Amino acid sequence: MGDHKEQPLRVGAAVRRRRRALDLTLAVVAERSGLSVPFLSQIENERARPSQNSLEKVADALRTTAVELLAAADPACSVDVVRAEGTEPWGEPRVRSLVRGHHQMHASEYTGDHDAGRELQFRNDQLMYVSDGAVEIEAEGRAYRLGRGDTLYLTGGVRHRWRATVPDTRLLVVAVAEHIEALRDKPRR
Repeated sequence: MGDHKEQPLRVGAAVRRRRRALDLTLAVVAERSGLSVPFLSQIENERARPSQNSLEKVADALRTTAVELLAAADPACSVDVVRAEGTEPWGEPRVRSLVRGHHQMHASEYTGDHDAGRELQFRNDQLMYVSDGAVEIEAEGRAYRLGRGDTLYLTGGVRHRWRATVPDTRLLVVAVAEHIEALRDKPRR
């Protein structure tokens, strides 16, 4: 069935495939990410689950994004249900992928705060929607304040960063997948 709630997300194989595709050793990835070789080996062998922060460090070292690694972790499905987690207290920041598999679109839900100092840049377009709380997004040298129900559209290539400005903020980010070559319309002659 399409309901994968009982299956844990296995990101280790995706990390290994990406590392090997770049012809990198664990030592190089460890140096770039600031994580240890044994820990990276445990991740690749599914003996350790990286935190969101560690996964972002690994993704940066592999010149990709955490979302792309998570997307590559599960095989593509034509229909898939991603269940909301239990009513756990939000306490700490977290991100969950809303679309599993290697698809043309990715969607992630960020709950709580985010590393405001981390500058992001994606090749393709993305839409940010505040489902609860408020965020401040810095893009193109301007700061945009968004509240519940507001959206911000970013064209591919725009450098940006964001931060939650109130507790328990929930931000939905929908993006064209990095592996898709989204081309601009060519001018007519």
